[in-house]
Amino acid sequence: MKPEFLHLNVGWNAEPNAPAPDIEVQGFDIILRFYVNSLQFEEFERDELGFLRFVSCERYRLGPTNDEGWYRGQCRFSHLAPKWGEFYEVSRDSEALKGPTDWRVLNPRTAGEGHHFLFYFRDNTFECVAKRCVIESRADNALQKTGKHLPAFG
Repeated sequence: MKPEFLHLNVGWNAEPNAPAPDIEVQGFDIILRFYVNSLQFEEFERDELGFLRFVSCERYRLGPTNDEGWYRGQCRFSHLAPKWGEFYEVSRDSEALKGPTDWRVLNPRTAGEGHHFLFYFRDNTFECVAKRCVIESRADNALQKTGKHLPAFG
């Protein structure tokens, strides 16, 4: 079955050239930090950061993938995901999680209960299986400061 992709970053995105994604583990949650796209979205200032929290994370990965490989069809979601550089929830494809070998398991007791999140950055791909994703509530989060939101998923 072909996977379905729910587009989650409506009205915002990561910086296209040097998003510098970084992960912080907090218990069973993951905080994903990245530079937001001030080139396309004028409500953001240059070098502002976005923070997403993945709640009750089963597993995650931040691994190599690049835009050239994606456009050449060398990535497992090439020609399937609607657009490069976007943030999605992936559904309807249990095989989608089997490809990468660099997963980091946080909570094996929740296996099969989470949503599969996928965010393509310029030179990295972030994936996470978690109960939900929220915009992290903190003063230095450009997504929160500008009133961005995530659509309902699942």
